[in-house]
Amino acid sequence: MSHMSVHSPLPPVTSVAAPPRWAVRAAHLTTLIVLPSGLWRIVMVLGYPAGYTEDGFVSFDTPWAKAWMLTLSVLSELVAFLTTGLVRPWGEVVPRWIPLIGGRRVRPMAAVVPAALGAVALTMIWANVPWWWTYPHEDMTPTGNLVVGILYQPLVLWGPLTAAVTISYHRRHRTAQRRGSTD
Repeated sequence: MSHMSVHSPLPPVTSVAAPPRWAVRAAHLTTLIVLPSGLWRIVMVLGYPAGYTEDGFVSFDTPWAKAWMLTLSVLSELVAFLTTGLVRPWGEVVPRWIPLIGGRRVRPMAAVVPAALGAVALTMIWANVPWWWTYPHEDMTPTGNLVVGILYQPLVLWGPLTAAVTISYHRRHRTAQRRGSTD
């Protein structure tokens, strides 16, 4: 009989309640609502006008312009993905593979403060998107104007969804802290 070394994961944080189902769904939804606008930008980087008129389309001929648009799309998706950390174990304990801090418990306010600030910023950034069609877009085709407006509309939800998931995370940790202090 051979003995195999099995690395057991860190014990779960049992003092914190599981996130409610709605918060898990909201966190995952954030990654989906960012996707359409990111894919649209990638289509433009690939050289397609993606709703712009022939004169209105500015191709991304320089490597820097392409890198910027691709980076913006990827970073947006990664920032949205961070919201899932508020409902997943890696939002409680830093994954072991991360140098220097891997395996350490996440201090709740280290997650809550940036998430709350991000939620406010995202809400402010995307607040005017519902009025997309009231602004002139002479550089776009009528169909392009419609489609791009539709692709960007979900971003209005990004800030509020992040805020809701952040509040849920904060409440779960605050309740766990109160329980811990009364034991």
